[in-house]
Amino acid sequence: MITISQAVETTVLKKPFLAEAVSEGIINLSALARQIQPDVEKMLHKEVNFQAIVVALNRMAPVFEISFSRKLEKMSKDIGEIVLRSNLADFTFLNSAALVKKQMKLWGKVSKRDDVFYTVSRGVFETTFVVSNSLSDILLNIFEEETLISHLENLSSVTIKLPPDNGKQPGLYYSLLKKIAWNGVSIIEVVSTTNEFSIIIDEKNVGAVFQALTT
Repeated sequence: MITISQAVETTVLKKPFLAEAVSEGIINLSALARQIQPDVEKMLHKEVNFQAIVVALNRMAPVFEISFSRKLEKMSKDIGEIVLRSNLADFTFLNSAALVKKQMKLWGKVSKRDDVFYTVSRGVFETTFVVSNSLSDILLNIFEEETLISHLENLSSVTIKLPPDNGKQPGLYYSLLKKIAWNGVSIIEVVSTTNEFSIIIDEKNVGAVFQALTT
């Protein structure tokens, strides 16, 4: 027969970020106990005093800490090399009927150049290009008749090579972004492919980001 402690552990571990908050002591256990009480009672098929749930949470905190720490440690070991590119600029244009054709024209000028950085993200209403500074004049010339929404310079990208099964690891992106946020760094853009994750930041924050990701 399942115990209250087992029911509490199962309920909390279904939400890994909740387990982390419990392990770090940054969540009110009484409030949490009241929140998960219906789930615990459903598992046990009986009413449970919320104080008993609080006691179980207190006892399980070290277990949650070990579990979450091991998962983060495994994620960190699986992350590959970190690649830095500097001297970048960010351009965001309003989407238009002609934008795709002009994007193809720009691609024709950069596709054979290995010395430049080029990414494009198309949203519902706007499209963003992050390119090497050396491409800025070319880009602005091609898109001169388009509506420029935003233009930022003095940027850098930090690209992280992810493990092949990264899509099956809950919390991977959270663990990376949390470290960066806790170091007080604002992220300007996020760009990803299946096995790569790039963040675009102000170049003055490169040191802080590297420290966050490697410690």
